[in-house]
Amino acid sequence: MLRRVLGVCLAGALLACATSPLGRRQLRLFPDQQMSQMGIAAYDKMKQEIPRSQDASTNSYVRCVANAVTAQVTGRHASSSWEVTVFQDPAPNAFALPGGKIGVHTGLLTVARNQDQLATVLGHEVAHVLAEHGNERVSTAFALQTGVDLAATISGSSTPAQQQLLGLLGLGAQVGVLLPFSRAQESEADSLGLDLMARAGFDPRESVQLWKNMSAAGGGQPPEFLSTHPSHGTRIEDLTARMSDARVLSEQARTQGRRPACD
Repeated sequence: MLRRVLGVCLAGALLACATSPLGRRQLRLFPDQQMSQMGIAAYDKMKQEIPRSQDASTNSYVRCVANAVTAQVTGRHASSSWEVTVFQDPAPNAFALPGGKIGVHTGLLTVARNQDQLATVLGHEVAHVLAEHGNERVSTAFALQTGVDLAATISGSSTPAQQQLLGLLGLGAQVGVLLPFSRAQESEADSLGLDLMARAGFDPRESVQLWKNMSAAGGGQPPEFLSTHPSHGTRIEDLTARMSDARVLSEQARTQGRRPACD
């Protein structure tokens, strides 16, 4: 089935070429339904392998922030019923997957220290889904490795191929052939996510403090050219450049009654 999809897409390459919300050209080979199936399978795997937080206040807080952010999603993803899970894990991570799935590690709450900083992270992760970055990553990898059974790879036992695919969907970062795309996607998600959290009524200025916190928590970073993510300094510069417009969006949201009170 997947080989046939690839054959059709390569035969009509223009059909596979798409444009991201910020105008960047993308390769997207897979239909939304198939990406959603992969995202749900990956999410179920995470829930089987990582314990979930049993703290009611933590779960309520994270869902409050996530619901405020996802309420501002527009377009074909607007009807998604987003599921939010808080994982008991000290790593300061979060992710969003095709199919409307969001995961937050408890360790993130030691770095994202208020609702606005958490909204920055969740806006960024949801933006990856809205911009079809998972589809783009998987499509690029699949075009280079024909014959891979993606569904079986996710549901099977842990292998390097499975870890790669989970990373492509948004559960990790990879250095290699996808490096130039991945950094572009991260910067794109920063910009789109900032606007998303601002439209929800959160304070976009806290995005800068979040990355300062990340920098302090992470210690030294590898040189930017070796990383799939922009450096913290680059992110802060880019967010600051977009801040004026984001603050306008936030003020408009608050004027319209969107005033999140999740803390």
